[in-house]
Amino acid sequence: MTILQSVSSPIEMSVEDGIATLTLNRPEARNAFSDQMRSLLIERLEEIAADSSIRALIITGAGKGFCAGGDIKGMEKRMSAPAGEVAFNGWTRQQRVHHAVSLLINLPKPTIAAVNGAATGLGCDLALSCDFVVSSEQASFAMSYIARGLIPDGGGLYVLPRRVGLTRAKELIFTGRTVQPEEGLAIGMVDRVVAHEDLLSEASQWARELSAGSSTALGLSKSILNNSFELTQAQVLAMGSQAQGICYTSSEHQASVAAFLAAKAKRG
Repeated sequence: MTILQSVSSPIEMSVEDGIATLTLNRPEARNAFSDQMRSLLIERLEEIAADSSIRALIITGAGKGFCAGGDIKGMEKRMSAPAGEVAFNGWTRQQRVHHAVSLLINLPKPTIAAVNGAATGLGCDLALSCDFVVSSEQASFAMSYIARGLIPDGGGLYVLPRRVGLTRAKELIFTGRTVQPEEGLAIGMVDRVVAHEDLLSEASQWARELSAGSSTALGLSKSILNNSFELTQAQVLAMGSQAQGICYTSSEHQASVAAFLAAKAKRG
């Protein structure tokens, strides 16, 4: 495994066999998100998107928690700002959060959240913004924003109803209640539940399976699927036609067809 970030970084990055792993690394704070972590997450996601040798991404947490949401110290700092600056400062921070979430949702590679512990607030949003969620038996999920008088601001308003349906999303957001792994699996919030000690190995194996095909076809398919609920049938078909035209010219498609024809000729 190649470690690309030092162990002292609040977000560690490693790459093994084309699978990148980002580890949220503030275990003493249950990996609550600081401003520094937002900036680092943006940098790492941009790096992963641009690196063709990386085929998939796993996000997990160090220690007992996956991510406890926004950092309380950051909240204190925001509230202590002069009244005339609170709104604009908050808006500025939100732009950074939304940039990071958009990069994650639209990363042209399969993404998996390997949830090792509690994923609350922004942590829950972060997990659900991945394509797939693998949960440890020791994990839990909560859209806990309501307890702080807030709304989900890390993508949850977009991704949660797409996973569990509108009515159930409202219930989870309005109550902020905790969802255990088996319920999460039953309602579509979680895709797999595994033994805690097997979490990263199971996530890595699934990431290899998901990313084994053409990276061109994967990236283009994901870009259309992510928007398919907002598009008409005609728009999806049109985007598919354009994407297929790109696939026709890809080295993966040409090599696959050549190999198929060679095998057919050999069989006679």
